[in-house]
Amino acid sequence: MTATSRSKLFSSAAEALFDVRDGAQVAVGGFGLCGNPEACIGALAASGAKDLVIVSNNCGNQGQGLAVLLQRRLVARVICSFVGGNPDLEQQMLSGQVQVELNPQGTLAERLRAGGSGIPAFFTPTGAGTVVSEGKEVREFAGRPCVLETALQPDFAIVRAEVGDPLGNLRFYRTARNFNPLAAMAARVTIAEVDRLVDVGELDPDDVHLPGIFVQRVIHVPEHKNVIEYRTTRPRAG
Repeated sequence: MTATSRSKLFSSAAEALFDVRDGAQVAVGGFGLCGNPEACIGALAASGAKDLVIVSNNCGNQGQGLAVLLQRRLVARVICSFVGGNPDLEQQMLSGQVQVELNPQGTLAERLRAGGSGIPAFFTPTGAGTVVSEGKEVREFAGRPCVLETALQPDFAIVRAEVGDPLGNLRFYRTARNFNPLAAMAARVTIAEVDRLVDVGELDPDDVHLPGIFVQRVIHVPEHKNVIEYRTTRPRAG
C-alpha cells in the first residue's frame, strides 16, 4: 500500500517503513520511554534491517523501547546523549559491537534542529576544553572558546504524536513532545504514529506543534504500552 496523492496515511507501521534498508540512519523521538514511537520501533525490529545508525536521546532503557533493536543485534552505531539505564547498550558498547557517539543533550537537540532548518553547522561553547571538542574546530567568540558541531540529517525519522491528521499535521502530548519534533524536522522521510487520527481541518492551526510539511507518512496507532520507567507514589492519606 502507498499513500494517496493527498493523504499520507498508511495502514500499518510495517508498510510505512517499507524502504528502510541496512545501514540506514534513523532518528527516533522520545526521552527515556516517554513519547516513544512503539509501533514503529517494533516494525523496524521485525523488518530485519541491520547495521542501523540510531539517532536518539537514548537507545532504549531497562530493556525496552529501542533496546529491542540492540537485543536483535540490528544496530551498528548510536548517536545519543544518555547511556545509563541501558544494559544492552552498555554490554555492546564495551564489547565493541556498537559504536557510541555521545553528545551533550542540548548539542544533540541543536544538531537535529539545525538539520531541519538547513543549517549545516554551528558553534557552541558546550564541550569546549573537554573530550567533546577533540578533532573539531574551535573558535573564540566574545572571549569564549566554541566548538563547531555539524547538523544531523538522517534518512528516516520515526516519531509519535497524540493527535494527527491525514496530512501529517501533529500535536504532541505535554512532555512527550521532547525530541519528536526535532527528529521529524531533520529527516528526509518522517513516519509519524498518532494516538488519535482526526479529519483534516479538525486541528486548529494554533494547536499544531509540527506542520505536515515535515511528515511524509502517517499511521494510526491507538494502543500503546506507555511504560512508566520509575513509578513514584506517596502513601494514601488516612
